[in-house]
Amino acid sequence: MQFFKRNRSSDTVRDPARPQAQRRLRVLLVDENATARAVIARRLSHLNYDVALAENGFIALTMLLTRPVDAILIDMGLSMLPAVTTMQKIRASNLAGKACCVMIAGQADSQSTIEALEAGADDHIVKPFDFDVLDARLRHLCQRADELGALTRHNAELDARIARRAVELGETRETLREMQEDRARLVSSIQALQDEVARLQSAQT
Repeated sequence: MQFFKRNRSSDTVRDPARPQAQRRLRVLLVDENATARAVIARRLSHLNYDVALAENGFIALTMLLTRPVDAILIDMGLSMLPAVTTMQKIRASNLAGKACCVMIAGQADSQSTIEALEAGADDHIVKPFDFDVLDARLRHLCQRADELGALTRHNAELDARIARRAVELGETRETLREMQEDRARLVSSIQALQDEVARLQSAQT
């Protein structure tokens, strides 16, 4: 396994036309072709990504046990563990959390691409691809995942608040019921006392 992480202190020249990313995205690239891995990793590193490399799907699964990522790029040509199977195992094990999965397909591999999308892939890109387009797609997918995560957390907080209010309301109702019972007992006691006073007055006359 390999890691490509660009040293920020060495970034002396920046492209003024490209807006600076808010954060470095972490990508796992799964490809059995060593040359393709090196080329893609180098290009993504220059686009402000931290890239981890896996030679096959089994290694990818092992790496995800200890390395969180924002996106996973899976080559459709995997043979040791097919690309769709790799993605499904990652999804089923929840090893990647909310990370998006993008499949890399060849031009003549449209059927495999359809299969991958139907199996749950977030997007696909066809070789040879434009790295600026890949960059835009990855950042769009990750932003959408972040927004969905924020919405999920907000909903969870709202559910918790509703649950607390329900408990508080239940406690308020119980307190009100106890107060009503105390009032009823007090009214009954006063009525009994008034009846006793009336009886004593009647006996005296």
